[in-house]
Amino acid sequence: MLFFGNLLKESGKTSRLAKTATTSLNDIVVVLLGLTVGCSTQASEFLTFNTIKIFALGAFAFIIATASGVLFVKLMNLFLPKNNKINPLIGNAGVSAVPMAARISNNIGLEYDRHNFLLMHAMGPNVAGVIGSAVAAGTLLGFLS
Repeated sequence: MLFFGNLLKESGKTSRLAKTATTSLNDIVVVLLGLTVGCSTQASEFLTFNTIKIFALGAFAFIIATASGVLFVKLMNLFLPKNNKINPLIGNAGVSAVPMAARISNNIGLEYDRHNFLLMHAMGPNVAGVIGSAVAAGTLLGFLS
């Protein structure tokens, strides 16, 4: 089901269904999921200082990951020949959240140069970040069990 939307879109035969899946159907599913999770959660359990700390730590982790990815590419560029430099936006895509980081890198690159297509190049570090997160989570679970 994760690739169902891409299948609808890329097949080229179901344009109305693909448009519905990306707009109104997606909105309906998000509202229903939010409603069911919200109805089953007690406010006294969810709205605590610990929850706010977890959200703040998550935001801080994304900030650090994005900044260190960009800075690491800039450091690599110091040692690469002039004709082999890497776009620092590629380092931004190393955040292992979702492929949205790669799309954002691509869109920002296109804003400055209409011929600067970074999506495929940005997906490499994005997938590597996802794999790294899975390995780290597996290692953590191994230590905990």
